[in-house]
Amino acid sequence: MKALSSIIFLLFVSVGSFAQSINNRIDPESKLGLDALSKMLPGGFQAVPEITQRRAIIKQIFYSNVQGHPDVIITDYKVPGLNNAPDILIRVFTPKSAKDLNPGIYSIHGGGMNTGSIEMDQPNSILFALKFNAVVVSVEYRLAPENPYPAPVEDCYAGIVWTAKNAKMLKIDPEHIAVYGGSAGGGLALATSLMARDKNFPKICFQMALYPMIDDRNITVSSQEVTNVGIWDRKTNMEAWKWYLGGKKADGYAAPAKAMDLKGLPPTFMDVGEADLFRDEDIEFASRLIKSGVTTEFHVYPGAFHASELFVPTANLSKRIWEARYSALSRALNN
Repeated sequence: MKALSSIIFLLFVSVGSFAQSINNRIDPESKLGLDALSKMLPGGFQAVPEITQRRAIIKQIFYSNVQGHPDVIITDYKVPGLNNAPDILIRVFTPKSAKDLNPGIYSIHGGGMNTGSIEMDQPNSILFALKFNAVVVSVEYRLAPENPYPAPVEDCYAGIVWTAKNAKMLKIDPEHIAVYGGSAGGGLALATSLMARDKNFPKICFQMALYPMIDDRNITVSSQEVTNVGIWDRKTNMEAWKWYLGGKKADGYAAPAKAMDLKGLPPTFMDVGEADLFRDEDIEFASRLIKSGVTTEFHVYPGAFHASELFVPTANLSKRIWEARYSALSRALNN
């Protein structure tokens, strides 16, 4: 019993030292964003346990004043859900300079599978529409815990099927549809690509998954050391997976890290921060993609925490992160 107690003690000491050291490695310029968040939302997301109230607070902080752009036409559509599920809201961003056929970006918002909306993605969707002269399609998938798996991923897949079938009407080149998402949206982007591959429709030319949420097991080193960074720590992640799975066992669509076969997926771009809980599961997934013959670009950014580039976009680290993404998207959409 003494030996076992010593092992348990050492494990706790190790995890504690990991947490301390990972916090010390956060980029000082980017850390200003964490400090601002802690003032706006003391105690982090879990400090608001009731999900409806949490969503309202997050909306107020992050995207309550979303606006349009004079050079982008914004159109909403209600499209059929998968397997007689409720209709899905799709928002399309078309630059006024669009040609008859343009590259398409299918965008899936983040939010841990339980918060967020197309409004959260709207500034980025407008930016991409203008920067790449692309038609951006954003999907409003159902959220957990009210709508656990498979509702979110099935909504995302239904949305991209509708997009591909209506490509001509949307002014999208069906040969140049990319899937894009960050965090939970990154995990759903990978799951959508897996589903599209398995169902042989639609053709996806490229996938960009930013620090994707892909493994419900929480057994990696990074999932144990990121406990008090202040955004998407271990407790928040475990809560989100519990809500998302709703008591079900995760398969490869729910948690793409569990997908047995990654062959045949589209060329991929992934990135993650050094101080991100998803670091190690993303590193392993990117490695598996490469070993499966999938062309893959992958970045680990020293000093970056989860979504740090969104909190302090003016930081030098954030600029480097976005430059790499813009470059990869430009090559993929114009290839």
